[in-house]
Amino acid sequence: MQSNNVSTPPPRLLDQLRERIRYKHCSIRTEQAYVHWVRAFIRHHGLRHPGELGTVEVEHFLAWLANDRQVAPSTHTQALSALLFLYREVLRIDLPWLKEIGRPKQRERVPMVLSRTEVTRLLSAMEDTEGDLARLLYGTGMRLMEALRLRVKELDFDRRQI
Repeated sequence: MQSNNVSTPPPRLLDQLRERIRYKHCSIRTEQAYVHWVRAFIRHHGLRHPGELGTVEVEHFLAWLANDRQVAPSTHTQALSALLFLYREVLRIDLPWLKEIGRPKQRERVPMVLSRTEVTRLLSAMEDTEGDLARLLYGTGMRLMEALRLRVKELDFDRRQI
C-alpha cells in the first residue's frame, strides 16, 4: 500500500494574521484594520514578504503615510500598531526599534457635551430602529458594535437588564 505524503502548504501570511488576531479575541474591526495596513505595507514594498523587510522599510512606509498620504495621527498609530502586531505576534520577530518609532502627536480634542434638554430633543427626533439604537447606546454606554450584535438571549426583561 502506498503512503500518501502530500503535505499541506503553510497558511498564507494574512491568514496567519487573522488567526492570531482571533486567538487574541480582538474585535472584527481590529482584524479588518490590521489586515488592511499589513496588505498596504506589503504592496508599498513591491509584494515583498515582511520577514525580508527591516527597520528602513518600516520607517519608510510610516514616513510615506505621514508625509505623502498625510494621514491623521490616529491612522498613523493604527498602521504602526498593525505592524507591531504582525512582527511580534505572527512573525515572532522581536523588533525593539519598532517600539521606539515616534508617533505623531494627537490633536487635543475638546469634548462636545450636550445638555439634558438637547439630548432629550435629539433622541425624541430620532425614530424607528435608529432611534431605538441611539437610545440604547445613550442609556447603556454600549459601543455601537456591541449594540448591533446584541442577541435576544442577552436581554433580561424581568430585571430590565442587558
